[in-house]
Amino acid sequence: MPRIKKLIQLKYFSSLFEIMRKTSRKLPYLRLKFSHGIPAPTQFKFLKNSSFTDEVSNQTLVFHLEGALLKAYSLFPYFMLVAFEAGGLFRALILLLLYPLVWLLGHELGLKVMVFVSFVGIKKEKFRAGTAILPKFFLEDVGVVGFDMVMKYKTKVAVTSMPRIMVECFLGDYLGIHVVIGKELKEFHGYFLGLMEENMDPATMCINNIGLGCFRNSHYQKIFSRCKEIYLVTEAEKKKWPVLPRKKSLKPLIFHDGRLAFRPTPLNTLSMFIWLPFGFLLHITRIMVFISLPFKVSGPLLAFSGMINTVSNSNVESSGEGKKRGMLYVCNHRTLLDPIYLTVVMMKSVSAVTYSVSRFSEVISPIKTVRLTRDRKTDEETMKKMLSEGDLVVCPEGTTCREPYLLRFSPLFAEITDDIVPVAIKLQVSLFYGSTASGQKCLDSAFHLTNPNPTCLIMILNKLPGWQTHNTGGKSKFEVANYVQGQIATALGFECTNLTRKDKYAILAGNDGIL
Repeated sequence: MPRIKKLIQLKYFSSLFEIMRKTSRKLPYLRLKFSHGIPAPTQFKFLKNSSFTDEVSNQTLVFHLEGALLKAYSLFPYFMLVAFEAGGLFRALILLLLYPLVWLLGHELGLKVMVFVSFVGIKKEKFRAGTAILPKFFLEDVGVVGFDMVMKYKTKVAVTSMPRIMVECFLGDYLGIHVVIGKELKEFHGYFLGLMEENMDPATMCINNIGLGCFRNSHYQKIFSRCKEIYLVTEAEKKKWPVLPRKKSLKPLIFHDGRLAFRPTPLNTLSMFIWLPFGFLLHITRIMVFISLPFKVSGPLLAFSGMINTVSNSNVESSGEGKKRGMLYVCNHRTLLDPIYLTVVMMKSVSAVTYSVSRFSEVISPIKTVRLTRDRKTDEETMKKMLSEGDLVVCPEGTTCREPYLLRFSPLFAEITDDIVPVAIKLQVSLFYGSTASGQKCLDSAFHLTNPNPTCLIMILNKLPGWQTHNTGGKSKFEVANYVQGQIATALGFECTNLTRKDKYAILAGNDGIL
């Protein structure tokens, strides 16, 4: 009899959940009450979004990251980022080929396959994807409705299906959530084995929490069984959520690393691998055009190949007859090729000073480049010598920044000359970023030129008036640097910061950025 009774109860609850599943497609939130920590629903009703936290905002919220906060259901893009950025192109190809198997195996087994392929053999101390790469893509997938629900709680606990090392930096730095429950990765002599610990101990969590998850996800029942109430959101409703505006996160995303500039869904990743052979040939062709042909010829040919260069407010200053020194063009820094882009649109050769550029990039550069030493006196003499020979391009940020921010300008250029022309550069790419903080810098130009249609907008601004210069106008070098930074930021619609090259490399690579 007890066995028969148990079967009847099981059948009843299965039918009940099936009714709830069908009904939930039309209604956004489902509330379930649990009794004494036993996951058997005794009462449920649908609630509107506005009533979600009115009566329970002073309690602890336990939410499932993938179910309650992220809009996309598939975790494949995040593991592809790990596989490509930390493991390389071949590992990413293996993961893509295994995607049909991952899809057929379902969530639990498919997750284990993705974890194994992405992490096995990766050195733990060199793994930077969780801090430098993934936060950008997580932020672009956060739904604003889920974010608002989570943020209304003072005490929040995040539960994730992914390894904890992938999400803890994003949750802590950008959402202020420092309690993360996720599986740890097993390791051997400092290398990941591609396996996760099977159990997560929820004993530290208090009882009578509020739970928030997705109706489609039924993971971590032991943890959610400790909640007295659980709210569930449907996949259909999550798709309607607007993406979280960047300004609503706890801190702005200014720095991020990695080569991939797109969200690597299975279809997008397949498109990338199909494009790569053509992109490689295109990259070689573009380099040959850069090096071998004059600028008046190379410009139209590069535009025909898909490189779109646009010049706005063109006001190319001439050093003038009788002048012994060239013009100093001061640019914001978006990619290694910034001086070359400027050279192409001005149709005249200029020289450039660089900080950390690979020897290979120096060899293939169609313009003269001189490496700075970071010794102020030596670099000042170098720049003066180059200006005596002609026009010079300098990027006083000292490193690239991908987001709409300008790093603090080094004031050294203000002491060199008063003939200063600010240049604002805006760059867009579709596949790969042509800069890196922790990768191989010798591949920067290759990745950038492999993009199908990299677009560069160059705004040549007015020459600095004499009263705004250091030598003639009596302004301090810092005032001049800040003024130029402000002019470029205004032209681009960017925001000025006091962050420096050292800040960027400390965050993304864990070093000071000096090669």
